[in-house]
Amino acid sequence: MYAIVDIAGQQFKVEKGADIHAPKLNGEVGDKVEFDRVLLIAKKDNVAVGTPVVEGAKVHAKILEHGKDKKVIVFKKKRRKGYKVKKGHRQQFTKLKIEKIVAAKPAA
Repeated sequence: MYAIVDIAGQQFKVEKGADIHAPKLNGEVGDKVEFDRVLLIAKKDNVAVGTPVVEGAKVHAKILEHGKDKKVIVFKKKRRKGYKVKKGHRQQFTKLKIEKIVAAKPAA
């Protein structure tokens, strides 16, 4: 079973037990977080696609750590003008462990 979930404006394919690097989220290490913007859930041949989200579906995760990615170098140069600028940037991230994917309850 896997799901496509929207976390902080970015879409991630998640499965139970997977570790993902998402944009920095509020919360302490060890906190549990819940995402309800589930765009798709697939279980073998049964696929539920949301319009835009799957009603009642949730993804439960645990915050493992906060950190910074590798440095990205931004270098600008204009030839023959003596203009050079070198800047670096390290994006912050949150490492999440997916604990459970809850599918919507079928209407009886």
